[in-house]
Amino acid sequence: MVRIAIVGEGAIADTHMQSLSRIAGAEVVALVHGEAMAGAAFAEKWNIAATSPHLDAVLERDDIDAVIVASPSALHPEHATRALDAGKHVLAEIPIGLDLAACEALAAFAGARPRQVAMAAHTRRFSPAHRHLKARIDNGSFALQHLVAETFFFRRTNLNMHGEPRSWVDNLLWHHACHTIDLFIWLTGDPEPRAFGQAGPLHPELGIPMDMSIALKAAGGPLLSLALSFNNRGPFGGFYRYIGDSGTFHVFRDALEDHERQPIRLPGAAFLDQDQAFIDAINGARPAQSTIGDVLPAMRAIHRIDTLIQS
Repeated sequence: MVRIAIVGEGAIADTHMQSLSRIAGAEVVALVHGEAMAGAAFAEKWNIAATSPHLDAVLERDDIDAVIVASPSALHPEHATRALDAGKHVLAEIPIGLDLAACEALAAFAGARPRQVAMAAHTRRFSPAHRHLKARIDNGSFALQHLVAETFFFRRTNLNMHGEPRSWVDNLLWHHACHTIDLFIWLTGDPEPRAFGQAGPLHPELGIPMDMSIALKAAGGPLLSLALSFNNRGPFGGFYRYIGDSGTFHVFRDALEDHERQPIRLPGAAFLDQDQAFIDAINGARPAQSTIGDVLPAMRAIHRIDTLIQS
């Protein structure tokens, strides 16, 4: 049995709990919460026996093998580092940091501990739809020419994906664009794509750009065109159009459709498969995937885009 502590009681922590509740051989035994009332409600919902506002108190426990870091984005590198330092396996939510220095430091810290699993929750890598197309790209049956992606939400107030108030401000580039930039780098195998980005006006209260456009070009020519908005009134989520030499495909979450919008049935579910991969890596059943080191190229590309936007 892999005994887990989860850090955070927000929307993404709830998504992890939905997956972990379906995985044999995994048990969440402790919650590190930020807000006491929300933490108590979360622990009651998921029958988590122990709760604490103090990460170090939980990390001192010998009966905890692994930690899932689902705290506010700015705290991910600190919380992941502290958990690794305590000898725990770690699955850190996306993003692994909000600046390149923090990401590089966390990757170096994790790399110095090869016996511990240190994964990043870059969930697109585990979607059955994206995995199917990645396999076709790798075996030569589909050549990607252009990945056209949209990430759309309506967040003019500081709410999470469940419409609940947030105590921290989300980041369109380092968080939401990170999903697709990492996906493109993983698909193409080019760790240093050419990168361009531009941002719209800052929100007067949140202080963040609400709209962005990003373009990447991989070696050999594949393109990424990514549009992001917190101003869109729906539909919400991440939408992907794969344009290639032998077809066009549409992906939304785990669903894959052809150019006529006919479904292509595939087994699997991204969040469940991701969390199962974490448990399997801890048990030695298969190598760790989507490690913190694996996703560094995406964070470096984001840094280049951020530098361009800020200049």
